[in-house]
Order: sequence, then structure tokens, then C-alpha cells
Amino acid sequence: MTGIVDTVKGLVRGSTDVLTKIEALEDAAAAGQGRLDPVVLSEASQIVDRASQRLRMSGDLTVVALAGATGSGKSSLFNALTGLDLAAIGTRRPTSSMPLACVWGEEPAGELLNWLGIPRRHQVSHRSSLEDALSEDLDGLVLLDLPDHDSTEVEHRLIVDRLVELVDVLVWVVDPQKYADAALHNRYIKPFASHSSVMVFALNHADKLTDEQRKSCVGDLTRLLKSDGLKSPSIVATSAVSGTGPGRPAHAAGQAGQRQARGA
Repeated sequence: MTGIVDTVKGLVRGSTDVLTKIEALEDAAAAGQGRLDPVVLSEASQIVDRASQRLRMSGDLTVVALAGATGSGKSSLFNALTGLDLAAIGTRRPTSSMPLACVWGEEPAGELLNWLGIPRRHQVSHRSSLEDALSEDLDGLVLLDLPDHDSTEVEHRLIVDRLVELVDVLVWVVDPQKYADAALHNRYIKPFASHSSVMVFALNHADKLTDEQRKSCVGDLTRLLKSDGLKSPSIVATSAVSGTGPGRPAHAAGQAGQRQARGA
């Protein structure tokens, strides 16, 4: 699991000039009154309001979401990254119908999680539960396990649609057999291509692939993501079963480590 942990660390540590960007967008929207499309101005105002609300809650917390399709293994990856066993907290979350949040460190995250719409019973914040998980320098990380984006339940998809616009970093967990799924690329990847600096793609179940197959999958996924508009996609091969990654980020991890966690 080294690859994905190192990539997330880099994004969490990234500096941000988001305040400057928010102020610039606000000034541009004000200057555009009566000159620009009202729809565009309304969208700009919504972005400014949402970003301002987020920063008022806590600029020291970074929300990272694991998102993926049914069977991608994102919940198993969540277990491996946190050291938690979802089966042991079934009363909190018997199904994947609601996000589950796990918080590192002592920074209060209740207000932020409420803003994200995560019920208290789906929040795990006890430091003792994470002693064997990621290193202490990830204090301030809030990791979410989202519902399946391709769920047959409309409510589940709506939750994903809402949260992908609110979290700081997105980790798309994909399966070697379904990473080309049109629903993922058309609904989420292409529309958010301009935010590629805060997206990571975890090619899960990599333990089932030979080295040659893994390289082939990474290469093909890279090609697809570039065609979606991502200039330098960050891809990590992972295995939730073994708990270790076959290597460091398969592509562009060094660049991702220098990018902003909240600058999108």
C-alpha cells in the first residue's frame, strides 16, 4: 500500500493558495456583473460561497474520499489504509449506503463532517483505532469511503455526486476489468478533468495481475485518462488483499506530491 499512502501524503502536505484564488474569483464575478452570462456568474458565486464555508470550518483538515464502482474494492482498501474492519462496526454502517468517515489526529472534525452530511454514527475518530494505520504525520486527514457511484439506488449516486464537489482529494478506486467504464469517465472524470491535480487513481486487485498485465492496464488507463483531458494522471497499483502495493505510484506520483490539496 506504499504507493497510495505516499501519494496521499504528498497531496495532504501540499501548500495552497486557495484564498488568493477565491478572492480573485470573487473580484472577477463582481466585475462581470452586467457583462457576463448570469448563469456563469451564479456558478462563480456558488463556488466562492462553498469554498469560503469550507475554509471557515478548518483549514487544517484535509478530506480524502475513496470513490468507485460496485466491486472495485474501495471499502476493502479503506480497511487496509485505516486498519479498521467494517464488519466489526456493522451497527454503524451495515451497508455502503452512506459514507463512512475516519479521522486522524486530535483536530475537531465534527462541524466539517456535519457540513459534508456524514451522520455521527458513521464517523470513526478514536485515535486508538488507527495506531497501526498510516503514520502520525497524516494527522488532520479525514478519509471517506463513499457509496458506489454506479449503485442501482438513486440516493447513493446523489450522495456521490454531492461529495465529489466538496472533498479536497479524490481517490478513484478502479478494477482492472472495469476501469474503462463509460459511466465513470463521462459522469465524473471528464467533467472534473481540470481538477486532476487533486485526483488519484488506484488500480486495485493488482495482486491478481502479472507484472506484464499490470503495466498494460496502467498504460491503457493512462491513455484513457489523457483522452479525458488529464494531462498527467497519477495512477497507483494497489492490493487491498495483501495490504501492500506492488510498487510506488505507477505514474506521475512525484508530480502529484507537489500539487495543491485544496487548490482546485
